[in-house]
Amino acid sequence: MIDSTSGRPDSLAWVAGSDAPEKSALNLGFMALTDSASLVVAATQGFAQPYGLTLNLQRQSSWAGLRDRLLSGELDAAQGLYGLIYGMQLGLGGAPATEMAVLMGLCQNGQSINLSAPLMRDGVTCAEALRQHARHNGAPLTLAHTFPTGTHALWLYYWLASHGIHPLRDVRSLVVPPAQMVEHLKAGRIDGFCAGGPWGALAVDEGLGFTLATSQQIWPDHPEKVLGTTRAFVEQYPNTARALVMSILDASRFIEASEDNLRGAAQLISGQEYVDAPLSSIEPRLLGRYQDGLGHAWQDAHPLRFFDGGQANFPWLSDGMWFMTQFRRWGLLREDVDYLGIARQVQQLALYRQAAEAVGVAVPSADMRRSTLIDGRTWDGSDPAGYAHSFELNALMERG
Repeated sequence: MIDSTSGRPDSLAWVAGSDAPEKSALNLGFMALTDSASLVVAATQGFAQPYGLTLNLQRQSSWAGLRDRLLSGELDAAQGLYGLIYGMQLGLGGAPATEMAVLMGLCQNGQSINLSAPLMRDGVTCAEALRQHARHNGAPLTLAHTFPTGTHALWLYYWLASHGIHPLRDVRSLVVPPAQMVEHLKAGRIDGFCAGGPWGALAVDEGLGFTLATSQQIWPDHPEKVLGTTRAFVEQYPNTARALVMSILDASRFIEASEDNLRGAAQLISGQEYVDAPLSSIEPRLLGRYQDGLGHAWQDAHPLRFFDGGQANFPWLSDGMWFMTQFRRWGLLREDVDYLGIARQVQQLALYRQAAEAVGVAVPSADMRRSTLIDGRTWDGSDPAGYAHSFELNALMERG
């Protein structure tokens, strides 16, 4: 289905020796999401074998289940929500604090906030209309996300707050696994959701709702899924962890090498054993081609990216720190923590640099990056505690 041999540098062939992986067969967890593509391509299209690895893909039904299997060792590594991995590190979200590791970023962008068809019929099709509805319509709307410390909760909260809607008071939140979002929307159990693809596009395609906002509108080129594991795994199997990053970097670069490769990846992951969704709901947004269900269509300037010259894969310290600032903002953390110190523990910068250099992927010279979000605020990692406390809408004054 995908010709993964074309364009691969000869220098990437695995040379056995002291760098050989300590563990050759890995159980790799993933969710039924478009942004699992680099894991699926790496595991099924020959990108792991040159590095002495066999990747056994194991689809998970919920982020909580994936978390528990990572902690038990049933999964060696997994596609993870950035906030999920940091929540595990900090002991948030119902699991004991465990030293975790972010090996690399898997993608940027590509999530969406969708609202229901009934809200569309009622004219709730923009932020101001949603704010008026949330403030003056009696019963609060129920908006779903995928995990309490996950990216989707935090994109949803950030977007709502940027438009004057308090996410903890003006709406009701519900945790729903991503692949169940459309079913919940159809049944009327939720009024909207924030999740990754293809579920936002599928809701539009089935006439069940519309896309109100994309996550890249909140933060262009934002961090999203990561390759996560426990710190214990990295310490026990350092060569294996490095080889795993190398194989997924190869697959990520291959996916974005051409539009044909993107289309091939869409076809592959649409299969029943992976995302199990119509190709028509996967491919367009993977190619950056959006239509929102309200009559608008566009080629997105910040589509789902798996590689982007390595920019999507570098585990920036500031990316990890940002999620902790939002934990603090919304009361998941009751006190400020050593934001930079924790990020230095979790983000495996040295290992990533070794892997990237070995496969010829450029690595930024700085460990932090500077970004401007939807509300005009700039995040650069320089003052995380001040940033967390600086928002007018937050939970800090309520929770202390």
